[in-house]
Amino acid sequence: MATVGGLLNSIAGGGSFITFPTLLFMGIPSVPANATNTVALWPGTVASTGAYRHALNAGLLRRMLPLIVITFLGGAVGAALLLKTRPATFDKLIPWLLLTATVMFSLGRQINRWVARHHSESGPSLRRVAGMTLLQALLAVYLGYFGAGVGFVIMAVLAVMGLEDIHAMNGLRTLLVTCGNAVAVGVFIAARAVYWPQALLMLTGAAIGGYAGAWYVQRLDPKKVRYFVIALGFSMSSYFFWKAYLR
Repeated sequence: MATVGGLLNSIAGGGSFITFPTLLFMGIPSVPANATNTVALWPGTVASTGAYRHALNAGLLRRMLPLIVITFLGGAVGAALLLKTRPATFDKLIPWLLLTATVMFSLGRQINRWVARHHSESGPSLRRVAGMTLLQALLAVYLGYFGAGVGFVIMAVLAVMGLEDIHAMNGLRTLLVTCGNAVAVGVFIAARAVYWPQALLMLTGAAIGGYAGAWYVQRLDPKKVRYFVIALGFSMSSYFFWKAYLR
């Protein structure tokens, strides 16, 4: 399951929807299950980021620096909140978050044309990066707190900022998730909230799945990858609406 989770994380950020419920089915309480899941999947996102290194150039990373910094800070805040609160409140928010992100990503090209009418530079502008930093701060808090599905929202944010290269978007998404989870991992370990036997078993599989998925997805047709992300997003949204409101 960890290998599949790492694979999904490298493609669309949905690995936690497999690994987190698995830990719950094993009888682990929800808060330490979430902490254990974050620690176990983190090497997979690191591996995915490495696989996307050719899609991330220095100029693009410089423009994204505000998002990277705010992701580190927000991840620490979210992890601290998790250790002090119950995640039940987020159970009702997850399907709405997923649905909104999927719709935004689906309309990414139309949004790009609207916001770029007076923008002639290639790639995201500093103005757009500044405008989305506050939203990324909120996403980073959520990433450190629970994180499932946050990759879809980050992809939507990157689309609004003007990115259209699906591989660059996936690379930036995995980089931001890696940064946010790096701080959360440190907080969870320091708080002794991790079930290490389960975490260690999941580490290797997540890393293999993350790197393999990132390597493979870059060789697919970008349109097919986009359609897959959209289909997976609506599927996850439907499932979590059923789980939160209809079950």
